[in-house]
Amino acid sequence: MKESAPFMPRLFLACLVAACAAVALLAPARAEPQFPPGLRIGLEPPGDLKPSTRFTGFEDFDRKVAISILDLPAGAYAELERTANAKNSPGLAGVKRENFSFRDGTGLLLTGLAKGKDLTLHKWILLAAAADKDLTALVNVEVPEAALTVYSDAVIRKALASVTFRPAPIQEQLGMLPFKVAQPAGFRVMKVFPPSGLILTDGPTNDLSKQAYAIVTIGRGAPEQSDDRARFARDLLSQAPLRDIEPQSADAMRIGGNPGFEIRARANGLMGEPVMVAQWLRFRGGSYLRVVGVGRKDDWDALFTRLRALRDGIELR
Repeated sequence: MKESAPFMPRLFLACLVAACAAVALLAPARAEPQFPPGLRIGLEPPGDLKPSTRFTGFEDFDRKVAISILDLPAGAYAELERTANAKNSPGLAGVKRENFSFRDGTGLLLTGLAKGKDLTLHKWILLAAAADKDLTALVNVEVPEAALTVYSDAVIRKALASVTFRPAPIQEQLGMLPFKVAQPAGFRVMKVFPPSGLILTDGPTNDLSKQAYAIVTIGRGAPEQSDDRARFARDLLSQAPLRDIEPQSADAMRIGGNPGFEIRARANGLMGEPVMVAQWLRFRGGSYLRVVGVGRKDDWDALFTRLRALRDGIELR
């Protein structure tokens, strides 16, 4: 009996641990939000909704149910909110507006009906923002009348309540581009715009008025004739987010084994600061790869060498 006394607390503790483990096994696992490729916005898709191959979001193809998601800059929120609060919502009947809480904050939820000749769609539109992530989320849900037995209002609201944000998945987004930056030349990827381009910068912040940067994009509609490429290059440079652009030189050249064109210029930057600019176009068929580098005049020579290394290190997929 003297030896059994200390054994009882140990036996009780062992039983308690076993009971807790059993409860943990029986408790339903918390579902994790799914994020469409490259997107900062995700949710827990209900029912048979799967990632869509036709748009950014999720769909139940057989039941014609869709959740589309737009990842927009924070500055887009004010205009979208004004539109959402307008008295008339074209194409939407029986509109109701309400504040709606979700996993990462509170947004504005619109519900209503969109009626066509052969189909009535129940719609839920969630507008939300995350200022600390420079992000506006627009989530649009469409459920046909016949699918309400699976995707009821309660089910959709639960899905919208699971909306969550994540940091920009830079590596995932880079993989979605039709080119690879094999030699960044010391530049840091600041923002990616799948599937067309990215911004790189040469400093610790994202303030492009205070540090050098490069914009790399790919586009279509390039001229096939060499005589038209100089005009095409000048027209593109005039659309850059700069002011008072004064070209200093313009030359045809070979870039990465393809026909190319270079323009060097002086300009004023985003805040009126004087800058130097280089734009390179690399033509291939009816498409083009464009690199624009911008930096201060006082360290332009060294920066220009790095920009050329960045340009030459871009590989088309």
